[in-house]
Amino acid sequence: MDDIIGKILISEDDIKQRVAELGAEISRDYKGRQPILVNILKGGIIFLSDLVRQLEVLHEIDFMSVSSYESQTESTGVVRILADLNINIEGKDVIIVEDIVDSGLTLDYIRHILLARRPKSMTICTLLDKTATRKIEVPLDYVGFEIPDEFVIGYGLDYMQKYRNLPYVAVLKPGG
Repeated sequence: MDDIIGKILISEDDIKQRVAELGAEISRDYKGRQPILVNILKGGIIFLSDLVRQLEVLHEIDFMSVSSYESQTESTGVVRILADLNINIEGKDVIIVEDIVDSGLTLDYIRHILLARRPKSMTICTLLDKTATRKIEVPLDYVGFEIPDEFVIGYGLDYMQKYRNLPYVAVLKPGG
C-alpha cells in the first residue's frame, strides 16, 4: 500500500480523541432526546460505528446509500440515491452522519430530501470538512477535522472501493 499513500494526514489516535469529543458534544446537546443518526454509506460506516459507541443518549440509526463519484476522485455533482431510509423521520430529531463534506452538493441534496420529510430538527456531523472545494454552503453542526484540498483515503474513505480499512486518514499519492 505504500505506493498509494502520500502521507498520513490524521493519525489513528487523533481520530479516536476527536470522535470521543464529538460523541460527548452530541450527548450533551441531545440529553433527554432520542436522535436518529442517518449515515451515508459506504464511507461513513466506520465513523458512525465509533461515534455511536461514544454516545450517552438513546438513539436509532438508519442508512442511505448515494453515489456522486462514479469511481472518480472528484464528485460529479449528479447524486443518485441507491438505498433510502427505512425509518420514518417525521417529527424526529435527525443527525446526518457523513465521512467527508467537500463540494457540499451531495450533502445539500440529501439534506433537502430529508427536510421534505418534516423532521423535528436536523443537524449534520461530519468527520472531515474540505472547505476549499465547497461549491454550496451547507450547515455543519459537528466537525471532526478541516482538511486541505487533497484526495484522502482511510477510516472508511476509499479510492475505487479500496483502502477503507486504514485506521488513519491519508492523502492519496498523485497518480496512485
